[in-house]
Amino acid sequence: MAPRTPQDSPAVELRAVQRRYGRGDRAVQALRGIDLALPRGSFTAVMGPSGSGKSTFLQCAAGLDRPDSGEVLLGGTEISRLSENKLTELRRSRIGFVFQSFNLLPSLTVQQNVLLPQRLAGGRPDRGRARELLTRVGLAEHGRRRPGELSGGQQQRVAIARALITSPEVLFADEPTGALDTRTAREVLQLLRQAVDQLGATVVMVTHDPLAAAHADRVLFLADGQLVDALDRPTPQAVADTMLRLTAAVPSSAGAAGAPKTAAW
Repeated sequence: MAPRTPQDSPAVELRAVQRRYGRGDRAVQALRGIDLALPRGSFTAVMGPSGSGKSTFLQCAAGLDRPDSGEVLLGGTEISRLSENKLTELRRSRIGFVFQSFNLLPSLTVQQNVLLPQRLAGGRPDRGRARELLTRVGLAEHGRRRPGELSGGQQQRVAIARALITSPEVLFADEPTGALDTRTAREVLQLLRQAVDQLGATVVMVTHDPLAAAHADRVLFLADGQLVDALDRPTPQAVADTMLRLTAAVPSSAGAAGAPKTAAW
């Protein structure tokens, strides 16, 4: 078999990733040996009961936290052992982020916020690209306004444009619709869907909402730090049913001892 090249490697790959917080009796095993590979140009949602490891998964996959063991690869590049400077450079140039709280700088205009990742990466601000993205998210006339003048949904649209300005290999979204009403949330999810279908982006989204997860190509379910289920071409009802089953099982499985379990998805 021919060796895999960066072009045909998965967008995100985790190999036997484990993450533990604390020591002794109070230690928490947040991730228990995660194995997965997410293809380029895909939209993956990650769900699970409270305390299942969703946030830790996202942080490790995005290079915001380091696993205790295992490997994290972005487009074939092993990132979990990079120096802080190299990791920061990688996040600025190859990864986009969308958060529940938007994280826009109130002192900057909308266009300046969108251009910020390019500035931080040391590149020349591409105002034409910023205008193009603002048009794509329906904010072509708002480039000179401040974030405080926009609604929550509009601010999240700015955040999506900002995440896409560097044409990242992967866009990580952490509860991107958590602070939005149902109609606005649907519009934001449609933008993420378009980023995959029209721009070829790879999106990895943590969410608690079955309606949001149904916009993805696939939903992965975490429980007690392990991947325990997956749904392809998900529907809101199928996602909700799976979450109900997993949530009901949490009390009986919480604190169970044993060797870390790995599974490929």
